[in-house]
Amino acid sequence: MKPQLLKVATDLIHSFSARRDRIADTNSHWHYHPEVELIYFEKGSGMQFIGDSIQTFKDGDVMLVGSNVPHYWRFDTTIEGNGEVDVKVVHFKEDFWGNDFLTLPENAALFEILQQAKLGIQVLGEERKAIAQLITQVIASNGSRKLINLMEALLAIQSCKEKRNLVSIGFKYHFQASEKDRIHAIYEYTIANFKEKISLDTIAGIAQISPNSFCKYFKSRSKKTYSTFLNEIRVSHACKLLMDGNLNVKQICYESGFYNFASFHQYFKNITGKSPLQYQKLYAVA
Repeated sequence: MKPQLLKVATDLIHSFSARRDRIADTNSHWHYHPEVELIYFEKGSGMQFIGDSIQTFKDGDVMLVGSNVPHYWRFDTTIEGNGEVDVKVVHFKEDFWGNDFLTLPENAALFEILQQAKLGIQVLGEERKAIAQLITQVIASNGSRKLINLMEALLAIQSCKEKRNLVSIGFKYHFQASEKDRIHAIYEYTIANFKEKISLDTIAGIAQISPNSFCKYFKSRSKKTYSTFLNEIRVSHACKLLMDGNLNVKQICYESGFYNFASFHQYFKNITGKSPLQYQKLYAVA
């Protein structure tokens, strides 16, 4: 499964890219790039794929994604309809400040956080707000202050007490040139239809391979079965609905594509480590 290589543009007066996106479909495909990505979703929600991690993202989330880690932000359909989002995103190469900069003993913390970013980092807790403000300042500032704000944002993430890695340790990317669009097609179809029963024949047809080959193909590339992948998407959607608090747990079960409440409860706990009610109590917005 090969994501698309994305070329990140810079200009003659900046050594790295820092911008504000207001359109939901900007780079909304499975892609990777040599630049590290620091992203703050001031306004916007949907489903994110980082390496082998699948979860929802929402207003206020902050992520740091390492060099060449494939990822994909798929905004909610309701948002894509009017395109109204507010996303602050910074792209920079690890060596953009010089080949020896990160080897300086004073920069050990910077080097460490960039290594950790290879597993994807989600910033959690109250410190996230201060880091989001620093990302906003990176975009708004110029000259040396722009560099300083970026360093401060990265150092704040490094020292942040509440953060977690997203990608499994040892996850490998098996890319072949002939498979450029296959993973995107699988993702798009699954996200659009996860509430329905998706047959093996159907998803194999989307991938343009035989049903007998599909299961082996998908697991060899993603290190998980397609049914696990599908249930992770369903559970991620259920998490969003639990946080919204507008439906009861049984309604959420069926709204997320599960047809058996006991199975929903089991898959939810296996994936999140919590029961649906425990999750709701911890994360629901009052």
